Amino acid sequence: MLRSPLPRILLLLAALLPAAAGLDLLLSPSEALACGGLFCDQNNGVVNQTAEQIIFSDNQDGTVTAVVQILYSGPADSFSWVLPVPGIPEVGISSNTAFARLQAATNPSYRLNTIIEGECNDDDLAFNDAEGVPEAEPEGEPEGGPGGVEVVGSGSVGPYDYEIIAVDPELEDLAEVAVQWLDDNGYDVTAIGPDVLRPYLEDGLNLIAFRLNKSSDAGSIRPVVLTYTTDHPMIPIRPTAVAVNDNMGIMTFVLGQDRAIPANYRHLQLNEAVINWFNPNSNYAQAINIAADESGGQGFVTEFAGASSAFVETVFSSEEEAIWQEIQDTDWAGREGELISLIMNNYRGFDGILDVITDQLPLPQDVTPEDYLGCFFCYEDLFQGEEIEGFDPVTAIAALETLVVKPMQDTKDLINSQPYMTRMFTTMSAREMTLDPSFLFNTTLGDVSNTHVADRVVECSLEFSQFDAPWRVDLGNGVVVRGQGQVWPFGVEGDMPANREIRQMDAEGEGDVIADNAMIIEQALAANNANFPSPGSTPVPTPDEGEVDACACAQSPARPTPVPLALLGLAIVALGGVLVRRR
Repeated sequence: MLRSPLPRILLLLAALLPAAAGLDLLLSPSEALACGGLFCDQNNGVVNQTAEQIIFSDNQDGTVTAVVQILYSGPADSFSWVLPVPGIPEVGISSNTAFARLQAATNPSYRLNTIIEGECNDDDLAFNDAEGVPEAEPEGEPEGGPGGVEVVGSGSVGPYDYEIIAVDPELEDLAEVAVQWLDDNGYDVTAIGPDVLRPYLEDGLNLIAFRLNKSSDAGSIRPVVLTYTTDHPMIPIRPTAVAVNDNMGIMTFVLGQDRAIPANYRHLQLNEAVINWFNPNSNYAQAINIAADESGGQGFVTEFAGASSAFVETVFSSEEEAIWQEIQDTDWAGREGELISLIMNNYRGFDGILDVITDQLPLPQDVTPEDYLGCFFCYEDLFQGEEIEGFDPVTAIAALETLVVKPMQDTKDLINSQPYMTRMFTTMSAREMTLDPSFLFNTTLGDVSNTHVADRVVECSLEFSQFDAPWRVDLGNGVVVRGQGQVWPFGVEGDMPANREIRQMDAEGEGDVIADNAMIIEQALAANNANFPSPGSTPVPTPDEGEVDACACAQSPARPTPVPLALLGLAIVALGGVLVRRR
């Protein structure tokens, strides 16, 4: 009665909830470190933490595994999460810690190496242009069902209970029946509505519905792992529009044999001149937003593409593996307190550890699991001595493996199972979620580094101190930005396009150019650079603005600047740059 599953993977990125999670980016000033010398430039790690993150792995056997992060704020009994899926997927859980580590390791960074040219009037004085800025604040068995709905799979994994339902394709309105069944069976789908699910059900897809089990609260929500029979990944972004703030960030990691590309969305190459290299966190999010707008709201920036072997130690390190092996191989009889201390010292920041504490540690009534996790060393006298009544090391280790360690190991193995990883990023608003993005692999494109380095040459003369002297920055490809003092001369609104180039990619080659903004950027640079001539040089005439082809860059109306909300796993790297004196 049921149609065969479509040969694709469809993953819903946002919980379809009456109380939607906060889904915006937070881009905060990077941390500054004092250093010696006249100038100290930072290795500015861009914190483009997103509300939604997903890992796809092409398993080379006709299946794709997807790890989908879920963010939710609200009461646990209101949590419902519904995804359209082909067939009956395998279901598991991962760890938010794994996502945080992978994201931090692949975040773009922008670093300026400062070169002193000539001699300023304060040549022997020390200045530091990296003034202190505040850190960001973190924030059973299948059953038949009535009314043409069949439960084709169900179970429990981690904090979730789930059911997979198939709807009789002969029904007059599959979506009405599905929504009614979900509502009747305790899934809060107020925000969904039949119109959202109808296209997927009519394509022959099933629905998998998650809710928190009775022993879990909203703080237990973890990423879900799904493995499907499919030929390439696809994100059903259209249903996401029912519960999304403007400019929701979407970060996608795709694992496979080659570099991944957006098949039906645009490939965006950022114009790095609009990024504030002195503090890229101040406008990187805005640059992505406008770059996406210039592609009609449907484009991805490739932030990293390269060998996945570089991240073999990222998610779960060899040291952590060795500690886990020690825990498993040791007889802890009479050493229970030592075991508890070892667990807390090494796993207290991992998903699932609170559940282990709650279920396994005999805490006194006046100490909650949250209290103990937040300051376990404050209660180190609770678990000392040769024997701890009510604590079984064997049971505790088994719980630790299931809830904490194995999800990290499985995610690590997934990343290491394929030789190549591509990280793509975009932001979208509800009105732009009209096309489900899909991804393919390109066999000819090269790597993309997430590390961006440029030289800033400070053009000293006795007229200036080094702090306010003119300078030039070579961004490569003939792009030179001139400025003075500690102010980056460009922003991302109005000055020039946020994209240097927009392409439509395919499985081979470099794709078709949709928009080439090189000339517009070149003329904007020339106009700006004429305002900052080198000491003793003749000012360069500003190009005639009439020469700029206003049609060379198709740009949609700018979207509103995203409102910063809470982020997870904030990682900012601030390192001293290279200082070279040249006369």
